[in-house]
Amino acid sequence: MAHLFRDLSLGHSKRESTPPPPPLQTKPPPMTTNKITPTDLQSPLGQLASQLTDSDLRLTAYDVFLAVCRTSASKPLSTSASSISDSPSQNSPGQNHNHSPSSPALQRSLTSAAASKMKKALGLKSPGSKKSPGSAPGSGQGKSKRPTTVGELMRIQMRVPESVDARVRRALLRIGGGLVGRRIESVVLPLELLQQLKQSDFSDQQEYDAWQKRNLRVLEAGLLLHPRVPLDKSNNASQRLRQIIHAALDRPIETGKNNESMQVLRSAVMSLASRSDGSLSDSCHWADGIPLNLRLYEMLLETCFDINDETSIVEEVDELMEQIKKTWLILGINQMLHNLCFAWVLFHRFVSTGQVEMDLLYAADGQLAEVAKDAKTTRDPEYSKILSSTLSSILGWAEKRLLAYHDTFDSGNVYTMQGIVSLGVSAAKVLVEDVSTEYRRKRKEVDVGRNRIDTYIRSSLRTAFAQRMEKADSSRRASKNQPNPLPVLAILAKDVGELAVHEKQVFSPILKGWHPLAAGVAVATLHSCYANEIKQLISGITELTPDAVQVLRAADKMEKDLVQIAVEDAVDSDDGGKAIIREMPPYEAETAIANLVKGWIKTRLDRLKEWVDRNLQQEVWNPQANQEGYALSAVETLRIIDETLDAFFQLPIPAHPALLPDVIVGLDKCLQYYVIKAKSGCASRNTYIPTMPALTRCEIGSKFQGVWKKKEKSQNTQKINSQVATMNGDKSFGIPQLCVRINTLHHIRSEMDVLEKRIVTHLRNCESAHLEDFSNGLSKRFELTPAACVEGVQQLSEAVAYRIVFHDLSHVLWDGLYVGEPSSSRIDPLLQELEQNLLVISETVHDRVRTRIITDIMKASCDGFLLVLLAGGPSRAFSRQDSQIIEDDFKALKDLFWANGDGLPADLIDKFSATVRDVLPLFRTDTESLIERFKRVTLEAYGSSARSRLPLPPTSGQWNPTEPNTLLRVLCYRNDEAASRFLKKTYNLPKKL
Repeated sequence: MAHLFRDLSLGHSKRESTPPPPPLQTKPPPMTTNKITPTDLQSPLGQLASQLTDSDLRLTAYDVFLAVCRTSASKPLSTSASSISDSPSQNSPGQNHNHSPSSPALQRSLTSAAASKMKKALGLKSPGSKKSPGSAPGSGQGKSKRPTTVGELMRIQMRVPESVDARVRRALLRIGGGLVGRRIESVVLPLELLQQLKQSDFSDQQEYDAWQKRNLRVLEAGLLLHPRVPLDKSNNASQRLRQIIHAALDRPIETGKNNESMQVLRSAVMSLASRSDGSLSDSCHWADGIPLNLRLYEMLLETCFDINDETSIVEEVDELMEQIKKTWLILGINQMLHNLCFAWVLFHRFVSTGQVEMDLLYAADGQLAEVAKDAKTTRDPEYSKILSSTLSSILGWAEKRLLAYHDTFDSGNVYTMQGIVSLGVSAAKVLVEDVSTEYRRKRKEVDVGRNRIDTYIRSSLRTAFAQRMEKADSSRRASKNQPNPLPVLAILAKDVGELAVHEKQVFSPILKGWHPLAAGVAVATLHSCYANEIKQLISGITELTPDAVQVLRAADKMEKDLVQIAVEDAVDSDDGGKAIIREMPPYEAETAIANLVKGWIKTRLDRLKEWVDRNLQQEVWNPQANQEGYALSAVETLRIIDETLDAFFQLPIPAHPALLPDVIVGLDKCLQYYVIKAKSGCASRNTYIPTMPALTRCEIGSKFQGVWKKKEKSQNTQKINSQVATMNGDKSFGIPQLCVRINTLHHIRSEMDVLEKRIVTHLRNCESAHLEDFSNGLSKRFELTPAACVEGVQQLSEAVAYRIVFHDLSHVLWDGLYVGEPSSSRIDPLLQELEQNLLVISETVHDRVRTRIITDIMKASCDGFLLVLLAGGPSRAFSRQDSQIIEDDFKALKDLFWANGDGLPADLIDKFSATVRDVLPLFRTDTESLIERFKRVTLEAYGSSARSRLPLPPTSGQWNPTEPNTLLRVLCYRNDEAASRFLKKTYNLPKKL
C-alpha cells in the first residue's frame, strides 16, 4: 500500500522536485491539473444556483483565507518583503512586489520536526523522508525553494499564480488601512476587492473581466441565492442588487474608484449583508449561507492534500488547519460542520484517487466517529439536513459496492473491504440512530451494523447466485453437443458449493466483525436461492432419469456442505445456529430420489404383474416344454425379476440399501401373485372326497338287487362329478399339468435362495452399503413367495393325490371295491390302476417333490379305503369272516407303496397307515363286544344324559377305534342280525336310502 503521507521536511519536500514557478506573466497561467479521477459522487454539501466554477470557488476561498490570516488577533496588516516572491529573478518590472502585505500568521515558519498531532488523531502514519528525483546531485535542473511560510504553502496548495497572490495582498493592504478597530468579518470582501482593484492592476481586459464577474457572482450567491438570513420578497435592496449584478455581467462596471456605480453597488450589498442573523456580532453575512460556505470550506480543506501526491496529507497540516479554521467567522462554520466537511473531504479523496490508499478511508471513518458524537448533541435542522445528505452519499457509495461485493472485491482488492464496510456501517448507524425520526420515536433496540451486514450478504449472494445460474446455463449450452453433458442444476450446485467455500474463506472473516453468523447467513441465502430452482425441478419430475438423479445427488451434497458451514459458523452463538438452520428447510433431495425410485419400482412391478397375467393365461403347463418339467412362464418371470434387480443396482442413486426392501417386497408380491395364480382353479383335497351317505343298517341275507345298486352308484358318481366338472374339459388341469405346476412352484422356491445370494453380491459392490446392511438379513429375504410355494405345493400335491384316488380311480374304488360280496370285489383292480398313475407321477415330477406326492397318494388311498369300509353306503356289508379279506387287501395296498424297498420308506408307510391299522381290528370283533364298547364310549362322551337314550354321535371324519361314530359305522355295515336289531331299536335306522 502506498504511504499516505510523505515526509515534507525542509529540503526533502516533494514540492522541491517541481520546476520553479514561471516568472510573472501579463496573463495568469492556467490552473494546474491534478491526477484526481472524476467520480460519480455529487457533493452532498449542496449545489450552487450560481454559475461559479470550482476555479472561481478556489480563488474566492483563497481570498478569504488571506484576509482572515492577515488580520488575525485584530492586528493591522503589515508588510513583509520576503513573501512577495520566491526569488529575485521572478520580479518583473512595473510590479511592486517588495511591498506586498503579509501577516505574522501567514509568515509563520513551517517546521516538520514533530509528527502532526492531527495525523495521530486520525490514525495516520508519517513515513520516512525520501528525496525526490529532481533533487539528485548533478541533475542539471533548477531547484525551487521550499515554502517557508503557511501563506506560501497555501498558495502552492491552491495552485494560485504569484501574480494573483500579489494582487490580492496589495488589495488587502489597502483594505486593512480602513479597518482600524474593526475585524475583517465586518466587511464584504468581494465588494472591498472590487473597490480597491482597477483594470490597471490586471495584465489584460480579459483577466479583469473574469475577475470582476467572479466577484459579482460571489456576491449574487452569498447575498441573493444562498443568503444566511432569508430574504423578504418585498426587499428592495435584493431586487436592486440583482439588477446591478445582471447589468454588470453584461457590461462591466469601472472598479477601483469611488464612483456612482460603486456607491450604488455598495449601498445594495451592505444593506443585505448587514442584516442580523440574531447574533450580537457586527459581522457581515455574505459567505456564511449554506451551501456556499460549505463549498468554499471544502476548497480550503482540500489544500491539506499534497498537490504532487493526491493521496498524501502535507506534513504541515497542523499549522495549515490552524489557519484554515480562522475562516470560520466569515464562512459561518463551527466544529460540527468542520467535522462533517472534513469527513467528506477525506472520503471523497479516497474515492477519487482510485480507492487504493486505505489510510484515507480509515481517517474518514475515524472522522465519522466525531460526526456521530456531534449528531447526538444537536437537533439543528440545517445541520441535520447536511448530515443526512453527506452520510447518505457515503452510505450510497459504500452500499453500491457492498450490495454486490462479489462483483466489487477480489483477491487483488479485498483488503479494502473491511474499511468500506466499517465506513458504510458508521454512516448507517448515525442515519438510523440520530437522523431517523422513526427510530427516535419508537426507540427500538436495533443492531444497525448487524442488520446492514445481513442485507449486504443476502443481496450480494443473490446477485452472485444469479450470475452463477447464467454461467451454468451458458456452460450447458456450450456442451450440448458433447456426450453426457451435465444438467444445468448439477453444474449450478457445484458452483454454489464452491461459492460458499469462497465466501467462508474470503469474505466471512471480514464480515464476522459486525455479524457473528456471517457465513451462516451467506449459506442460508444460497440455500434459499437454490431451493427455488430445485423445488421446481422436483415438482416437475415424473420419472427417474439419469439427469434427474444427477441433479438431486448434486443438490443433496451441496446442501450437506452448506449446512456444515452454517453449523461450524454458529458453534459459539447463543442458540447454536438454530435460527439459521430454520432458514434452511431441507430440499428433501434424498426423499425425492426415493420417491422417484419407488415410482420406478412400481412401474416395473406393474409391468411384471401384467406380464404374469398375460402369460399365465397362455400357459398350457406342458410337461414336454423343457427337460426340467416346469413352466416357461416361471422361467421368464424369474428372468425379469433378475433383470429388475440388476437395473435397480445400476441406478445412479446413493440409497440402494435403504430402498432395497421396497424392491424385494414388490418382487416378492409379484412372485406370490404368480404362485397364487398358478395354483388357482386346481381344486383341493376336499374337492374330491365324496359326500358320505346317510347311515343305514344292513338287510340280512339280501343279495342287493341290481337296480338298487345302479341307483346308488349313480347318486354317488353324480355327487363327485358335479364338483370337478369344470376341470374335466380343461387339459391344463390334468394330472401331468398339475405335476408341472408343482415342479414350477418347487423351482421358484429353490430360486429364492439364488436370488437372495445375488442381492448380497450386488450389495457388496454398492458404494453406499454399510456393515449393518449385511447384518440385517430380513431386508434381503423373500418372505411371501417361499411360504406361498410351500403352501401351493402342498395344496397341489394333495389335489393330485385325491384326484387320482377319488376321481380318476373312483370306478374301481368308490364304485367297485367291496360292492356286493367282498370276496368277489377285492382291491386288485384298484392296485393295478394306482400303479400306472404312480409311474406317470414318478416320470413327471421333480425328484425333490416326488416322495411328497406319492406319500399324499398313499394317504389318499388309505382315506379312500377307510371311506369304503365306514361310509360306503347300503351297497356294502361285511361279516366277521370278511375281516381277513380286508386285512389282506390293506397289506397289498401298503406293499404297492413299499415296492420291495424301492418305494416309500417303511416308517413313512407305517405313519400314514396307522389309522387304518387301528380301525381294522374292529371288523374282526364280535357284534356284542362292539355294541358294549359303543355304549361305553358314548356314555363317556355324553355323560349321564345318555343313560335314558343313547344320542346319535355326529360324523367327525376322524376315524378312531375309540370314537363313537367309528364304532357305530362298523355296526352299520356289520352283516349281522344282532347289529341290525340294535340299530333298529336304538336309532330306528332304515335298511336302505
